[in-house]
Amino acid sequence: MPKNTQLKSILIIGSGPIVIGQACEFDYSGTQALRSLREDGIETILINSNPATIMTDPSMADHVYLLPLTTKSLVQILKEHPQIDAVLPTMGGQTALNLCIEADEKGIWEDFNVEIIGVDIDAINITEDREKFRELMLKIGIPMAPQATATSYLKGKEIAQEFGFPLVIRASFTLGGAGASFVYKEEEFDELLTRGLEISPIHEVMIDKALIGWKEYELELLRDANDNVVIICSIENMDPMGIHTGDSITVAPAMTLSDKTFQKMRDMAIHMMRSIGDFAGGCNVQFAVSPDENEDIIAIEINPRVSRSSALASKATGYPIAKIAAKLAIGYNLDELDNQITKSTSALFEPSLDYVIVKIPRWNFDKFEGSDRTLGLQMKSVGEVMGIGRSFQEALHKATQSLEIKRNGLGADGKGYTDYDQVLSKLKYASWDRVFVIYDAIQMGIPLSRIHEITKIDMWFLKQYEELYMLEKEISTFTIDTIQKDLLLEAKQKGYGDRQIAHMLNCLESQVYNKREELGVTRVYKLVDTCAAEFKAKTPYYYSTFENDVETTDGKRFAESESVVSDKKKIIVLGSGPNRIGQGIEFDYCCVHGVLAAAECGYETIMINCNPETVSTDFDTADKLYFEPVFWEHIYDIIKHEKPEGVIVQLGGQTALKLAEKLDRYGIKIIGTSYQSLDLAEDRGLFSNLLKENDIPYPKFDIATTADEAAAIADVLDFPILVRPSYVLGGQGMKIVINREELEEHVVDLLRQMPGNQLLLDHYLDGAIEAEADAICDGENVYIIGIMEHIEPCGIHSGDSNATLPPFNLGEFVMQQIKDHTKKIALALNTVGLINIQFAIKDDIVYIIEANPRASRTVPFISKAYGEPYVNYATKVMLGDKKVTDFDFNPQLKGYAIKQPVFSFNKFHNVNKQLGPEMKSTGESILFIDSLKDDEFYNLYARRKMYLSK
Repeated sequence: MPKNTQLKSILIIGSGPIVIGQACEFDYSGTQALRSLREDGIETILINSNPATIMTDPSMADHVYLLPLTTKSLVQILKEHPQIDAVLPTMGGQTALNLCIEADEKGIWEDFNVEIIGVDIDAINITEDREKFRELMLKIGIPMAPQATATSYLKGKEIAQEFGFPLVIRASFTLGGAGASFVYKEEEFDELLTRGLEISPIHEVMIDKALIGWKEYELELLRDANDNVVIICSIENMDPMGIHTGDSITVAPAMTLSDKTFQKMRDMAIHMMRSIGDFAGGCNVQFAVSPDENEDIIAIEINPRVSRSSALASKATGYPIAKIAAKLAIGYNLDELDNQITKSTSALFEPSLDYVIVKIPRWNFDKFEGSDRTLGLQMKSVGEVMGIGRSFQEALHKATQSLEIKRNGLGADGKGYTDYDQVLSKLKYASWDRVFVIYDAIQMGIPLSRIHEITKIDMWFLKQYEELYMLEKEISTFTIDTIQKDLLLEAKQKGYGDRQIAHMLNCLESQVYNKREELGVTRVYKLVDTCAAEFKAKTPYYYSTFENDVETTDGKRFAESESVVSDKKKIIVLGSGPNRIGQGIEFDYCCVHGVLAAAECGYETIMINCNPETVSTDFDTADKLYFEPVFWEHIYDIIKHEKPEGVIVQLGGQTALKLAEKLDRYGIKIIGTSYQSLDLAEDRGLFSNLLKENDIPYPKFDIATTADEAAAIADVLDFPILVRPSYVLGGQGMKIVINREELEEHVVDLLRQMPGNQLLLDHYLDGAIEAEADAICDGENVYIIGIMEHIEPCGIHSGDSNATLPPFNLGEFVMQQIKDHTKKIALALNTVGLINIQFAIKDDIVYIIEANPRASRTVPFISKAYGEPYVNYATKVMLGDKKVTDFDFNPQLKGYAIKQPVFSFNKFHNVNKQLGPEMKSTGESILFIDSLKDDEFYNLYARRKMYLSK
């Protein structure tokens, strides 16, 4: 059946601000869906309250509503757009589904004659109501773990008595495993049962017999109205049951499943999808498999929507699930659609992979002091990375190199654990760094059988680890001069970085690089083509690997690279790697706009990033995508291969910025602000000299490298003192100390965590007002795109503050100082592109806290509030294509816009929820108000008093 011609206008519900359990994978799926529907000439109306995303960019939908995700907002939109025919709620995670259900229960869709597409309400209710789901599964012959529903405390106690421990408690209608927990002992049961009942919006929990140690799998399915079903991807969790899939290391395709069991699992998944409702769209099914020869399969759950894993599966296979799911929702069948990668085959096919992908989550426990760092049923990670390689070992190494946690990969970097008891404890209580701990355990001589017994990780994975360690041992017996080509090639094929090989050979990274070049052990690039090279792919989406040479009939030896370099002038944009607190989706927004602007200036655009959740890693955002770690060795090889005009570093957050020094040292052109200026802004001493020369006030400060120096400085500066390490993002390690004991404790702690780091000690301006400005500068002219005043006082990290645009009570005298200082600093730093400056205002004097000559967290917010594409303008300035004076700036904002932070503290019990100089928010929403008399503004402002010490 071709497209339903009755559907002319569709409402899409977004997922709102980013929280743990629902991150930018839904921004990616929503963006794809919007583009997909517009291709078919359908009018799109979007509601989403998140200003940091590409999804809410004005270019994405015909009408974008940055409104709170409530039924009140839905009614407002439906009244303004009576032409809306249907709502697509499956692209915005649990938030969108819950809102859709609430609107359905209130009769809103019926009142406005709006059809729900892409899913049916019955399917949602069946899959969310665990009792109904269980009944249906048993009716259709799908095995489930023994489980029962409790809607009261007493009923829960009865079930526990019947099943015996260990048990799993899961709260109904929640996301990211909220309220879910393992219960090993009776003493813990009462508290965890009560918590689950409280967290569930319908006060219901499902109690399951725990399948401890079983293996866990996921399948991603698509189905059309003709009942064609395709399985896009099989994903195996390296971690056994008991760790939330969002916190699991996952591998695609499934590695340790027999073909017979895989076929059985496929049939079960298709049967489950067909039985839950008659709808066209995407589905994610999770299974547990017994870790014995029987391979018994038990269904865990099914989600009738695009899920967290759909983004991963899309990037892993090159099959854009959300894009196709949106087409199916409007009536197309799979056989009527093109494979988006080959353009010559149909979408009614199942991708085949001639490579392996490994996803590793990224955590931020350091931001949640006192949090329980063990992993379990409740998701705790804030982002993820994906590595692509020809083998599991190569993909695993590339994923660990992508994490940006100061590790060079598995082992061979001198940073492993060496304490036997600590390693055993970390294996037993799964922690964020267990991917490294397994290697440490093998290195320590703990037998694989013991590691398997403790972790229940399949022996196949452990043997892969063991092989890596054996290779490291072998290489360590050589020197850089004696190592042979075969051994060096094997190390590279298994993903070891040059830095790690240098560690093994006791030499410099550059020596390993030179040796590889000399022996011809060089990277080649392969296509992600959905069909294992069976058909020609039109989409340039690449990963790197190392191959043995092949010999042609005429005696030539070479390793084939599928990335053909054009003769066009090129620009590389460095992405921001995995999401984390302090560096999130706002940099994905900036990178995408940077790519589009460079294309408008006539450049071939090349994107390098390793985050599977983002729009920047979509196969058709840039002209070429290299899905690679944002890690020096990988980037340098791509630069040598592509020979670009230059590299843009100021759009990818601290990740890209940190590489500026290396790029500069290797003579690679940095587009926009130079490395020298970027470094000057980071170096507190040099930057203060610049402020002094320009007669700009700044808080008294000094630099310490030891606790003794810090104590001496404190005598001069006076308490309170703000202590912070240099070169960090999101206020990492920042703290306000009020006495000598606190100072000493914090300084010692920081120097232990970051040896050799310089610590900045500032006199803290107690009770000051904080403000910030973003500007675009071309080296001669400066245009301030926005000045924001924070509702919270100085001392609360800017990312955790409610930022109001324009300011609400800064007088003309103060505003003029902000404008003058911003222009002076931008020019003095020779800024070419974007700059963000933060100010503290006390007694009508504007002090400079810091300046960052790069895209900041607030640029997308200002762009949305004023309705102007500032990143596009800034990129054209960086490229020298335009001057600031060439743009016709025309900001449009009635009243005020407030950037409101959102926190995920509910994932961590007993943590310190107090806000301070270290950022803790995971996302943000935007609130528009007409005047300062608005109740919401009044409530926010009243809370300011909580933070003031006087």
